[in-house]
Amino acid sequence: MNGIETETKCETLLVAQEGGVAVITLNRPDAMNALNAKLLSELNTVLDKCDADPEIGCVVLTGGEKAFAAGADIKEMKDKSFADAFNTDFIAPYDAIASHKKPLIAAVSGFALGGGMELAMICDMIIAADSAQFGQPEIQLGIMPGAGGTQRLTRAVGKAKAMDLCLTGRRIDAEEAERSGLVARVVPQTALMEETMKIASKIASFSQPAVAMIKKSINTSMATPLPEGIRQERHLFYSTFATEDQKEGMAAFTEKRKPDFKDR
Repeated sequence: MNGIETETKCETLLVAQEGGVAVITLNRPDAMNALNAKLLSELNTVLDKCDADPEIGCVVLTGGEKAFAAGADIKEMKDKSFADAFNTDFIAPYDAIASHKKPLIAAVSGFALGGGMELAMICDMIIAADSAQFGQPEIQLGIMPGAGGTQRLTRAVGKAKAMDLCLTGRRIDAEEAERSGLVARVVPQTALMEETMKIASKIASFSQPAVAMIKKSINTSMATPLPEGIRQERHLFYSTFATEDQKEGMAAFTEKRKPDFKDR
């Protein structure tokens, strides 16, 4: 086994490593992978370890065939008061997940609903099986999305579609999700992990500093006006010329050979 596997023991997650890719599997099958405090805490702990491990260049987050995650754990939330929710800020672990540096790919099969859809949207891209279903059904419970559902969804699919999904609680299938810009690719159910691992392995093979800069720049574009995003992109682009990998990558191109990136 690789390092991330041997050092990580979780109650709600399965963790494996294939080459430069860490694979984290949500593992609460009896609850359709409902997201509780324990799972989110363990997920952040594992992602911290992935960020600190120079051998890991990309992370894949997945669930079961029937459900990526069917939502937040309603049993855990139903008796909370406003003071409980506000004082404990129990949504904060979602924000922590979004702050991790390594590229994070959601491989979604089956249901990704409510908090499960919000978790998938926190990831840097979503690869969906043709069986995937997405939705923000919180309105049906007398509440609203609270972990980015009204914000990331709007940025991904636009105001009209976000209003439709959040105000009606309806689900969309993988084809509509791809057509709307929510997911990067749709693949057959049987090929979900194979195709996702190909993508993750390719990302992990590139210069990690360059990958991190691209992730930072694209995320900046979602939160700043265009001129500010362009300024940061330009600064990060110039910064790549301070890396050994830039010299190696361009030398390999001119010499017509495969680059040997050292991640520095």
